[in-house]
Amino acid sequence: MTPSLAVLAAVLGLAVLSMVVFALAHRGRRDADAARKGSSLLLGAGDFLVHWFMWAIGPVERALAAMGTTPDHMNAGGLLFGILSGVLIGLGHLEAGGWAIALAGVCDILDGRLARQQGVASPYGKFIDSTLDRFVETFAFLGFAVYFGSRPWGPLVVAAGLGGSLLVSYAQARGETVDVSGSGGLMQRAERLLLTLLGCLLDPALSRALGQPEGTVLFWVLVVVAAGSFGTAVHRTMFIARRLRGRTLS
Repeated sequence: MTPSLAVLAAVLGLAVLSMVVFALAHRGRRDADAARKGSSLLLGAGDFLVHWFMWAIGPVERALAAMGTTPDHMNAGGLLFGILSGVLIGLGHLEAGGWAIALAGVCDILDGRLARQQGVASPYGKFIDSTLDRFVETFAFLGFAVYFGSRPWGPLVVAAGLGGSLLVSYAQARGETVDVSGSGGLMQRAERLLLTLLGCLLDPALSRALGQPEGTVLFWVLVVVAAGSFGTAVHRTMFIARRLRGRTLS
């Protein structure tokens, strides 16, 4: 077992153990912030995972708050990890890139939670948070573009994944400008982040086990992300269009 795979196995083992502790010791516990926003991970099927994860990172959140960390600090950290993920992936360090994606995602969660805890949530924060999310995702896909640049269908799949991801966000943003909530769908930000980081972390071991070149598993993960993102973008577009047409006709 390689050192990176050993680290991943240890992290997954601790995660599973903490899930058991959470399920037994905190049965029925729900994070108030997550419950208020509503769980959309895997169309709500990941509700347990959402509340477990908020509980698991609680000590980190409390430590950061005690240190005087601000939401802007977490936004900056998320952006830096996003840039780092693209660089690492582009250089072929998939597992390290996956960890950078994961840390960028944690920063993205913590910035909003710190803002609400400190009473500084504002339209500014909402704008910066959502906009930097697009930057972070774009940097990761730029890394994928470099990594898959010389492989058959690689550039097309990466471009489709990035384009679909941005279309999902754009459809929601445009819907909100005309007072129609266009959220929902299978391949939202959380699902894309989860799939890409797992693809990066697991690809070297799984591709090797399948007797395929490194990057094979990640390539098909990106195919799923691309197809799911376009499907979600179409779903949101049609939903918002029907709502707006209904207003016009009525």
